[in-house]
Amino acid sequence: MPFTLSIVEDDPVIRAGWVKIINRSTGYRCISDYGSAEAALAGLVKEPPDFVLMDINLPGKSGIECTRELKRRLPKLEIVMLTMFDDRDNLFEALRAGASGYLLKRTSPAGLLEALNQLKAGGSPMSPQIARQVVHFFRQNEPAAEANGAVIEKLSARENEILRCLAEGRHYKEIADQLNLSMDTVRTYIRRTYEKLHVHSRTEAVVKYLGR
Repeated sequence: MPFTLSIVEDDPVIRAGWVKIINRSTGYRCISDYGSAEAALAGLVKEPPDFVLMDINLPGKSGIECTRELKRRLPKLEIVMLTMFDDRDNLFEALRAGASGYLLKRTSPAGLLEALNQLKAGGSPMSPQIARQVVHFFRQNEPAAEANGAVIEKLSARENEILRCLAEGRHYKEIADQLNLSMDTVRTYIRRTYEKLHVHSRTEAVVKYLGR
């Protein structure tokens, strides 16, 4: 069965575009879409999907307020925030409200699919620009940065190279083409790198890499 999604976005053109992208992606299906937080709160409680893509700036209640209320009513619901900007205040407020990820609206269709796959695997997808904001925040904790650096130094040259590509926001196919490797080999390296870093997603790996 495909994973189900709902979209909360007040711009009908953007909303229709996200719906089309999702329904063209193997393994995912959009079952509902809403133009406001109020409509989403009324509809999602009755028919909750697996995932929600939530615009932050909505008329009336904000996407952050909607997320906070949805997580109170549906604690297991996975919500990814969508925004035009990468400001730190909204980022951390959204995460505190219970969001599982944070993407810029200019994320490509391939990037969105990769983010959904990360979410499905239990990760917390974030656009590279957003992850950098998280890194800047945690760089205040120098002992953690030193620990991350020590772990990354233990990676092989190839694992470091692939991790650098991930931090640059490259997709698996781009990495495979650039390094002249097969997709399966890239996936194997990434899995081993995640194991060594004790992470479960690209975002967590990039945060450790940039914050080392």
